[in-house]
Amino acid sequence: MGLAGEDTFVAFGLPGTPGTDAFWAAARTPVSIPDGDGWVTLFLRRGSEAASVGFESWSEPVPLRRWAATDCWYAEVRMPARLRVTYQFLVGDAAYADPYNPVGAGGDRSIAATPDAPAQPHWPLIGSGTDVVLPLPRTRLRWASERLGGRRTVRVHPAGGGGPVVLLLDGDDWLYLHPAMTAFDSAVARGEMPPVTLVFLPAKDRAGEFTCRPELWQAVRDELLPLVAETGVPAERDRLVVAGQSLGGLSALYAALELPDLVSRVACQSGSFWWTPDAMDLPDPLGGPVGGAVAARLRERPDLSGLRVAFDVGEHETEMLPHCGLVETLAEQAGATVRVSRSASGHDRAGWRHALLRDVAWALA
Repeated sequence: MGLAGEDTFVAFGLPGTPGTDAFWAAARTPVSIPDGDGWVTLFLRRGSEAASVGFESWSEPVPLRRWAATDCWYAEVRMPARLRVTYQFLVGDAAYADPYNPVGAGGDRSIAATPDAPAQPHWPLIGSGTDVVLPLPRTRLRWASERLGGRRTVRVHPAGGGGPVVLLLDGDDWLYLHPAMTAFDSAVARGEMPPVTLVFLPAKDRAGEFTCRPELWQAVRDELLPLVAETGVPAERDRLVVAGQSLGGLSALYAALELPDLVSRVACQSGSFWWTPDAMDLPDPLGGPVGGAVAARLRERPDLSGLRVAFDVGEHETEMLPHCGLVETLAEQAGATVRVSRSASGHDRAGWRHALLRDVAWALA
């Protein structure tokens, strides 16, 4: 779709002359209109410098075009049906959130969703900009791990008063980018899951800790969970749920395979099941054996009859789908109780948010 004439933005619900104060006062973007089996989504930015829209794990950056000699820059982006995606405006070496979008992530990111993307009712609008501060749990643990080395801050939150432990891998993302504490509180308050004790575990070295290594899970079992037990927050270890995304999802399922007495409930979003010890040395890390090291382990038919695992992957992650699909099938064949779903996203935490709540609740059912 090409724009021509000052009234063309009217198609997107934005009347007025682009670049005028009245136009900017009414601007709310991104906004989508139907286009065949998908959507055309309009992005606007006010400024004097050239910029582009950068998307997380979905598309290459899309340059913004300037409207005549005004301060109005715009891009029309063709999007498929059912897509929720994180984006930023890229200006030189800097990246910014979209000030005209009320849905932010962490202050310097924004979230766009096509009109047919499923709602995410428990996740509040947090706006954008450097003044965005998300609420943090009151309980803070200083964990100096002998097994892993180094120190890290682990936060603990009793949603609904506390209950089974939900270990959130990449915990800092769920604290500082996406308000998981608020979302879980809402889901518990509405009766969609039982009270839980959230443990936000930050990663110091994702590639080192999340790639099928036992040290992390031995440290969780022998060091971290005893620390959580000492906080006075109700925490039922025998119903531990591990929730992880990408490499975190790989690690969560690995823990269930190798330490079944510790991990028997998993919520896995877009697990990196392409991983093998030499995958990162390949020209295309996802181009190796389908299902990677985890599929090879599952073919040994371990007894997974005590495992409940919910798998989710973005429906637009075309390269990930074969890897995830094979692991899902093999896990069920090994006796696990399996739930499979597809989120309206690419490889993006913005799309995993609803699955996180839903799948943790299912794992505890």
